[in-house]
Amino acid sequence: MKHFLKETDFKPHELGEVFALAREFKAKRGRNATPILAGQTWAMIFSKSSTRTRVSFEVGIHELGGNPLFLNKNDIQLGRGESVEDTAKVLSRFVHGLIVRTFDHSEVERLAAAGNIPVINALTDFLHPCQIYTDAFTMTERWAKNDDLVGSLRGRKIAFLGDTACNMANSWILGANLFGMKISLSGPAEFAPGAELKAQLQREGFPADSYQFTTDPFLAVKDADVVYTDVWVSMGKEDEKTERIRQMSPYAVSAKLFAAAKPDALFMHCLPAHPGEEVEQAVLDNPRSIIFDQAENRLHTQKAIMAVLAKDARK
Repeated sequence: MKHFLKETDFKPHELGEVFALAREFKAKRGRNATPILAGQTWAMIFSKSSTRTRVSFEVGIHELGGNPLFLNKNDIQLGRGESVEDTAKVLSRFVHGLIVRTFDHSEVERLAAAGNIPVINALTDFLHPCQIYTDAFTMTERWAKNDDLVGSLRGRKIAFLGDTACNMANSWILGANLFGMKISLSGPAEFAPGAELKAQLQREGFPADSYQFTTDPFLAVKDADVVYTDVWVSMGKEDEKTERIRQMSPYAVSAKLFAAAKPDALFMHCLPAHPGEEVEQAVLDNPRSIIFDQAENRLHTQKAIMAVLAKDARK
C-alpha cells in the first residue's frame, strides 16, 4: 500500500506523473472531470485547525467524485484514548483513504502501518509534504518551457528564512534534494535544522551537506530563485511568541532583503502570513509574490496525489 507521509514517498521517476496530473486538473477544472474517486469516501482526521488544507482537500475529493468525511480528532474515540492502531484498523473497514493533520509525525506513520488504505500527511510538526509538492508545481508554472516540469526545478536555488527548524524548513530540505534544487537556510543559530531532520536525510541517502545554513540572511538569498518564509509562531508554540519574534526579527523578509536575491526571484509563503513579523507587506504585495497561486494550487496538486494513490491502491 502506497502512502504519502513524506516528500520522498514518491520517487524521482514518479514526480512527472504527479505534476502533469496537477497541471491537467487545473486546466480542466469544472469540465471533463474524471471521477477517479467515484463511490469512495476519504476521511480527514484533523487535530489542528486549518483553512487551505481542509477546504482544498474537501473540494478536491468532491471534484474527483468522492465523498469527504471530516473528523475532528476530539469528536472520535481517538481523542478519548482509543489507540492509533485500532483507529486505523476500524476506519480501514469503512473508508478508502485517510488524510491526517496532526502534531506528532509518528501518528501518521502508525496509522499507515496499521491500516490497509492510503494515508496522506496533511501536516505534522515534522513535515508538510503536500505544501512542498504544491510549491514545486507552482514554480514549474513559471519556469517549465516544455512538458519536463520536474526538469525545470533542477539547479534552482531556494532560500528559506526565519524558523529553519520548523516543519516547512524540514520539508523543503527533503524536497530540494528530491527535486534537484539547492537550498540555503538562514535563521538564529539555535534554530538550525535539528537531529531528527539530519537522521531523515541519512535514511534517505542524501548527503549531510545537502543544504546550507547560515546566520547571514543576505548570504542565504544571494543568487536565489525563490525567497521563502513561514510564520515564526506555529500552532502549539504560542507561549514562545515574544521570544521567537525577538530572536527572528533580523530574518524578516524586507524589500531590501528580497532585492538581494536574483532580479526575477519569486517570493513564496505557505500562509497565513503575519505582515510586520516574518515579512513586510510590501513584499507580499510585490508582483513577484506568488502566494495566492500557491494557495490555489493546493487543490490541484492534492487531487493529483490522491489520484495516484487511489490508482496504486486498486492494483
